[in-house]
Amino acid sequence: MSLIKLSNIHKRYGKGTNVFEALKGVSLDIEAGEFVALMGPSGSGKSTIANILGCLDSPSSGVYDFCGVNVSELNIKQKALLRRHYIGFIFQGFNLLPRTTALENVELPLLYRQVPKKERLRISMEALELVGLDKWCNHSSNELSGGQQQRVAIARAIASKPLFLLADEPTGNLDTKRSVEIMEILQNLNKDSKITILMVTHESDMAKYASREIVFLDGKKKSDTKEDS
Repeated sequence: MSLIKLSNIHKRYGKGTNVFEALKGVSLDIEAGEFVALMGPSGSGKSTIANILGCLDSPSSGVYDFCGVNVSELNIKQKALLRRHYIGFIFQGFNLLPRTTALENVELPLLYRQVPKKERLRISMEALELVGLDKWCNHSSNELSGGQQQRVAIARAIASKPLFLLADEPTGNLDTKRSVEIMEILQNLNKDSKITILMVTHESDMAKYASREIVFLDGKKKSDTKEDS
């Protein structure tokens, strides 16, 4: 069953003779429960695709279908609601509030959803426990290592129980040991919690943790390889 379906997606920037076509008729299906690594050199279109999938940008033409909903027809407010309730984000730069505890950072998306405080605390602690940081819940983010900060960011992303997790270079700021820790957490979330994950990465070693690798080049899919089941 397709969670995400892109049909003939084009993305153009500029007008007239200055137009740049970042995506050139991309079609793509992502099934519920997949772990997809999206790769390609700078300017290949992979970040543009990720922004469209995360409802952070819109295609110039084509159809983006998310869970049976035509995202291309949603307005800004509706897209914001879709992001809030169904999509989790993990960024290369962690994006944590610096003088705020790990627990408070994880609570943030639940606060926006107006989840009652008692329930919010329970869910946030469960998310921190999943990434092995429940004992660090009262430490501020600037007291944590890079790997720990990224684990807090993952806990924040999964606290709202998203259908789809979008990870943009999640190991880009980490050393090899911490990168492996993060990838093992993502792999476990995919296998145990059945969260669909799309990870943008330029690191082939990290892409091997995914069950499917898609490579972009010049605004098109160059290859699409699934792990043998």
